[in-house]
Amino acid sequence: MVTPPDIDLLSATTFADGHPAELYQWLRANDPVHWHEEPGGAGFWAVTGFEEVRRVGREHETFSSEPTIMISDPADPADDPDASAILGDHKMMLMADPPYHTRLRRLISSDFTPRNVRQLTERVEGLAVAIIDEVIERGECDLVSDLAGEMPSYLIADLMGLPLEDGRELYKLTEILHSSGDAVTTEQRRQAQTEMFTYAAEVYGKKSAEPGEDLSTRIINAEVDGEQLDMIDFALFFMLLVDAGGDTTRNLVSGGMLELLRDDEQMAALRSNLDGLLGNAIEEMLRFVSPVIYMRRTATAATTLGGKDIAVGDKVVMYYGAANRDPTIFTDPDRFDITRPNAADHLAFGGGGPHFCLGANLARLEIDALLRQILLRLPELELAGPTPYLASTFISGPTAMPVRFAVGQRIGG
Repeated sequence: MVTPPDIDLLSATTFADGHPAELYQWLRANDPVHWHEEPGGAGFWAVTGFEEVRRVGREHETFSSEPTIMISDPADPADDPDASAILGDHKMMLMADPPYHTRLRRLISSDFTPRNVRQLTERVEGLAVAIIDEVIERGECDLVSDLAGEMPSYLIADLMGLPLEDGRELYKLTEILHSSGDAVTTEQRRQAQTEMFTYAAEVYGKKSAEPGEDLSTRIINAEVDGEQLDMIDFALFFMLLVDAGGDTTRNLVSGGMLELLRDDEQMAALRSNLDGLLGNAIEEMLRFVSPVIYMRRTATAATTLGGKDIAVGDKVVMYYGAANRDPTIFTDPDRFDITRPNAADHLAFGGGGPHFCLGANLARLEIDALLRQILLRLPELELAGPTPYLASTFISGPTAMPVRFAVGQRIGG
């Protein structure tokens, strides 16, 4: 059993094979609101119990998303004057609180309502067909890069009016941004941020000069409190949509398929009753895979959480994968079970509150369409090599998954 000295949630090694189930077990049972030291930082509360995580996510007045949702504090302006000069008072929606967060969210929320997402069904299903068509005659592929990564990369590019190939290149940058400090250098991460920001600025210029019927144009022309968004606002929106738009689908599909490929019985059951089981299977994948490892909040008032006294300014970090395996909520929680009756009670999309994932409806549509194509058209699917995980303490998912399958035929145009 894991003991306190072994707990290191700041090392990518801890998440090298996905969520650390035994570590989570110890924390939930012994210290669900655990004080974690932070070399070079102030330290933080690691929250692993379901009810505690849900409370922190919902009580934005007490647990603020400002100044950041990352464990590390933003760089001191004296240490990074260029970044400070560029951003000024601008905030990414994910790192803002109501009412400003609400105003930003409202700018694009209509695009992600169930009704508007349903209107994308034909487009998404067509994209899923095309993705499988690209590999089906080969009899082998990398499930992460060739299948799971293609859907969100192409779709967000399509929605934002970008060349589809650019979506793939932007996805590569997000992998660098999500890698931990012991996997990539500060310079590599800064370079990726610069490339993403530069690309966003170019899109802003092009869409301002030549507006289109796309999400980029709508964001550029949007106003908050009577003021039109500027290039920095657009760039922050752009980076958020590209980043968040890819994580859940890519990592959920690859991580979920990995669990199915490890369990012949559940794979067979799902294939034999796709319409009856796929919806619940997706919820169980969201619970079990939990692509987003954590989100941080900062206490704005003294409070008590899980029997611990939280002081003003304390960092409070929600570990979704741990909460989603809380045995007080889920029976036999470390078992992957596509028939689990309450699988949908997971917190993978945030568990409610103002920061509940805006793209949850779209993510489910993408995941459903792609999984259907994989399960219907790639028989005899099996692992053909190792499945390393992203070296990250923030995002969980395989970076590669070589697979083999029976050769089939293209069905698209």
